[in-house]
Amino acid sequence: MDLGKVFAALADDSRRKVVASLAADSEDQEHACGSFDLPVKKATRTHHFRVLREAGLVVQRDHGNGSTLRLLRTDIEEHCPGLLRILVAERDEPTGQGEPGASSEESPLGG
Repeated sequence: MDLGKVFAALADDSRRKVVASLAADSEDQEHACGSFDLPVKKATRTHHFRVLREAGLVVQRDHGNGSTLRLLRTDIEEHCPGLLRILVAERDEPTGQGEPGASSEESPLGG
């Protein structure tokens, strides 16, 4: 697993959302590629899934007219322990965190 490819893949909000959704499923079931709520065209979705596959984060299986994704949790946890927990926490974080007017107690810089 190439950490540069992993972090480059996760730098995109849509791809991070896909991985976080998969990581939130503790049973590691396959999820239909069409089940992810991504506000992009089909070609862009296909691109995102390819980037995630090439980074070693997911495996994709084709089923006739559709396909599914499954998270490679064991590989990710071996190479990047705690990463999936962080992604799920980010996904579940209430909106408004880190915006102007947020409590300075949360800022590591105390700003």
